[in-house]
Amino acid sequence: MGIAKIDYILCTGCRICVDRCPMDVLRIDSETGKAFVKYLRDCQGCFLCERECPESAITVMPFFEKRIPPAWTILPDVK
Repeated sequence: MGIAKIDYILCTGCRICVDRCPMDVLRIDSETGKAFVKYLRDCQGCFLCERECPESAITVMPFFEKRIPPAWTILPDVK
């Protein structure tokens, strides 16, 4: 459950999602000026960011999914 995707092409960096998030999950990247998810584990899936985004750039998933960051992927033993 939580933010599944932010479309960086649609995002204008208006900060509405950052201001509306009750859990303080989102931030604005200082280099790109676009929103990004800073604290994914804190996202409660309330849909406020998705609903309030004027560009419809945010997608929130209403179901739980197991997310494994690529850096944590376990590679098979190669001998």
